Amino acid sequence: MQRISTFIAGTLMAALSGACGGDTGDVRANPAGAPVVAATVVRSYPHDPKAFTQGLVFRNGELLESTGRFGESSLRRVKLETGEVLQRVDVPRQYFAEGLAVLGDRAYQLTWQSGVGFIYDLATFKQTGTFNYEGEGWGLTTDGTSLILSDGSSVLRFLDPATFRVTRTLEVKNGADFVDQINELEWVRGEIWANVWHKDWIARIDPADGHVIGWLDVGQLLPEATAADPEAVPNGIAFDPATGRLFVTGKLWPRLFEVSAPELRAAGAPVD
Repeated sequence: MQRISTFIAGTLMAALSGACGGDTGDVRANPAGAPVVAATVVRSYPHDPKAFTQGLVFRNGELLESTGRFGESSLRRVKLETGEVLQRVDVPRQYFAEGLAVLGDRAYQLTWQSGVGFIYDLATFKQTGTFNYEGEGWGLTTDGTSLILSDGSSVLRFLDPATFRVTRTLEVKNGADFVDQINELEWVRGEIWANVWHKDWIARIDPADGHVIGWLDVGQLLPEATAADPEAVPNGIAFDPATGRLFVTGKLWPRLFEVSAPELRAAGAPVD
């Protein structure tokens, strides 16, 4: 049975209270911990509705995407404006691909339950190596020094990209409550932003102590997707540090969204 965190009750209460009225951009107090702010759509783009998105990275004007499911997993280079897949390599059928991070000239891709990750040359997508880790692989990002891995629990692991040894762990809490089911990750201006599986809110995590600074509500972006398929949940965060643009999508979503929030109002602006 999946572990259920007690913070869910508080976040549900906040969501319900926010739905009763008021500007959708208003911060809504979360009784269980950090405040919630709704994402505002800036524009939307086509996205492959068959892509079971597990990892998303923005780099040099393009998206890199890891897609999952056995027999369907892949690494892709995608044209933002059209959703066209410009480059693709399929993952061997016995693996269920998960999170994705880019560090230097390499792309690192997790798999779900196999305990193995793949290393690719970023330009050619040629696989240049593998690495191993304990437990499951869910999300992956980097702070520019370490790889940061989620495994579906409330704990994030920092890995040395040369040895893949765990150098640090970080337990994530919303107020006094643990936040588990942490999924896709992105490094955003000194914070770790994270999807939570089967939740509509993105957590903004302080990497110093693991507490949730705030939540970004993306539930209004494409509610019909989850209604059509319970696994078509929000999953996929990509940040462009040069412009402050934030992109989000979901598993099996036909659209990818550029969104804004007060925390992203200008490059170099302080984070609340």
